[in-house]
Amino acid sequence: MGSLPWARGSGRPWRSAGSLWGWAASRLPQHLDWASRLFPGDEEMQILTHSDELNRSYGENTDDPRRERTSPGRTEQDNPSVPESTCTFLQGTPVFKETRATVTVTSAVSSQSARGRGSSEKHGLPEDGEGTEGGEEGVEGTSHFCSSPDEVCPAQSPNAGVRGGDPTLTITTWEAGWNVTNAIQGIFVLGLPFALLRSGYVGLVLLVLSAWFCNHTGRILVACLYEEEQSSGSVSMVRVRHSYQDIVEAGCKGLWPNLPALGGWLVNVAQVIELLMTCTLYLVVSTSLLSDSLSGMAVPRSVCSLVSLVFLLPCLLLTDLRPVSTLSLLCSLAHILISLLVMLHCLSRASSWSWSTLPLSVDPEDFIVSVGVIIFSYTSQIFLPPLEGSMKDRGQFNCMLGWTHGAACIMKTLFSLLAVLTWGAETSEVITDNLPSDLRPLINLILLAKALLSYPLPFYSAAEILQSCLLADVSSHSKPRGRGVSRLAVLLRLALLMTSYLLALIVPRFSLLMGLTGSVTGAAMTLILPCLFHLRLQWGRL
Repeated sequence: MGSLPWARGSGRPWRSAGSLWGWAASRLPQHLDWASRLFPGDEEMQILTHSDELNRSYGENTDDPRRERTSPGRTEQDNPSVPESTCTFLQGTPVFKETRATVTVTSAVSSQSARGRGSSEKHGLPEDGEGTEGGEEGVEGTSHFCSSPDEVCPAQSPNAGVRGGDPTLTITTWEAGWNVTNAIQGIFVLGLPFALLRSGYVGLVLLVLSAWFCNHTGRILVACLYEEEQSSGSVSMVRVRHSYQDIVEAGCKGLWPNLPALGGWLVNVAQVIELLMTCTLYLVVSTSLLSDSLSGMAVPRSVCSLVSLVFLLPCLLLTDLRPVSTLSLLCSLAHILISLLVMLHCLSRASSWSWSTLPLSVDPEDFIVSVGVIIFSYTSQIFLPPLEGSMKDRGQFNCMLGWTHGAACIMKTLFSLLAVLTWGAETSEVITDNLPSDLRPLINLILLAKALLSYPLPFYSAAEILQSCLLADVSSHSKPRGRGVSRLAVLLRLALLMTSYLLALIVPRFSLLMGLTGSVTGAAMTLILPCLFHLRLQWGRL
């Protein structure tokens, strides 16, 4: 009972067992070294095993400012000792070529120092479209090591999303379509019947023409992001620009020395103003709907606005377009439900329709406001460059844009026309005010959800522009996964949120703000600038 079974049965003295344990202990470091090479996931073992080799590899070429990160060219079958998902470098010296596997396996030793090196190397990277072959895109922005051997490297194909970003953060064609639908079929549809009443038959034609024209300007705007590249006798399109600002700066080159910087600054100001007005409109509508829903409790309007603001606080932590796409999907479903309910109610009153309510002659002042409202309802050009850059399959962009604008044109025209035929001269600025008392509470609740779900898309876009300008920050989708939002970015987003909240408290009328924004920034960003810069940048191909 006092002895272990293996000790009683073996018949060997304890010193033999001790020598056996001593032999096993002497062989243990060799097995640990072999295990660390076979299982690269244990980071602590990698640090102990390869620290000397890592220091030699990094120390012999620290003055190279042009290191780039690429996906490995060999497959797992060609090099089974190196996982397929690891990252390597385009080294120009024999030292790096000989130690590629070692650097790959031990790349997780110091993520903090790697990020520090990456920030100091960003100025040594080539421009977009340079140093690439076959239309593939290089790494943009800050280069850094993978945080672990199992981290997936960014794909370098044109359809892999934004350069240098994590491919898991790219969006599908459907998700991009939901974002565009959210932008062009937002809460502003509620003001279209009133705009159609003021513009008459001319407004009906304008609804159709605006859809076609905005679709066309969206396509040519994205075409300005690309340049032709000759390679092996074939012509390929390379994405050399990434934002509206890049397009403006490229179009202004050669005209005046300081014009590119001034033009980029002005277009960023115009984008932020339009996006801020859009966020303000969503807050105005959500406040009005919440106040109407709680009218029996006599809740002050300021309290309703504050409650809406509380629901929007999670927008401060948005890091990429994927959660925004999910919210846009829910918003689009709510929009379809609202449109169907309102149109079914209008069809039930078809016997009282009168075409005489649509005037042939319109007042010029009312018509200008109506044109601004209609154009503003189709505004999506601000979102298109980053949205197209985040798509997995960029070749489907034009098709996606055409279908979304076609569906929006049909839905808006039917919705506005049926509402005007039903209520005639009594059509309100916000069409929900004309609904019967038994249907209005349900519609208001759905509209409230739609307004709150629509807010993140323009807010996220405005925050990205402000971060890139004021904080010299890279876009959120190009940051490493799990990094989140910095404190300065959160403070900047909080200031943006509070600005839209304060504007929502003092804005006088919903339709006037829509018309003002659509007539000034909306017309310039949607109709004028895309055409001008397409002629400027693509003149040789036209």
